[in-house]
Amino acid sequence: MTFLISGISTLRGVGFAPGVLQLWLGSWGLSWLIAFPTLLVVMPVVRRLTGKLVETH
Repeated sequence: MTFLISGISTLRGVGFAPGVLQLWLGSWGLSWLIAFPTLLVVMPVVRRLTGKLVETH
């Protein structure tokens, strides 16, 4: 997902300019470094909230 989103953002920002692939890969690396730890922190909270919302007794 981060690969696709960073690619779309890069292409919208600079178009098909020379070096766009390197820009895309740099953007993807940075977004992955931010997204993965965020996922590790946020996912348990989301699972607990979801569990409380769909819990049936």
